[in-house]
Amino acid sequence: MHRILVIGSPGAGKSTLARHLSERLDLPLIHLDREYFGPGWAMPPRHEWRERVRALAARPAWVMDGNYASTFDVRVPRATDIVWLDLPPWRCALSVLWRVARNYGRARPDLGPDCAEKFDLSFMRWIWSYPVKMRPRTLRMLEERLRPGQRAFVLRSRSEIPGLDSHFTLTKEAA
Repeated sequence: MHRILVIGSPGAGKSTLARHLSERLDLPLIHLDREYFGPGWAMPPRHEWRERVRALAARPAWVMDGNYASTFDVRVPRATDIVWLDLPPWRCALSVLWRVARNYGRARPDLGPDCAEKFDLSFMRWIWSYPVKMRPRTLRMLEERLRPGQRAFVLRSRSEIPGLDSHFTLTKEAA
């Protein structure tokens, strides 16, 4: 069974890619933002969040998107494949601005209930600082936690995404 983990900066395209892979491979889709945020952007306590992620990762097959580096230790060992969208911060920031403009005031299907899209300057700063703060941590995770047979794909531009399809040829039934 495939368990594909899609990680990267906000705005990199994780949810879109995860949805595409889920549909193409007929696998259950898990948007971690939808699981994490409660009504009105409420956040769960850390221990509850880790238990929720454990339960999600324990499922036999999935495509899961979301960075949440604090749960890499739970999700990475369960993943059969990891896709890291390692895009430049300017690309991610532009994508988030475009997403906010398109969805402002409305909840997106990849977010929790009653989480209306909004512009958040601190979120934009987080995107810009992602390469300095999170990239080294993600690289370390890939170096230290990958096991034999586990595949990792690092995509550095959106133009590389269509080529990823050739690496995932099995459907759920054929796995």
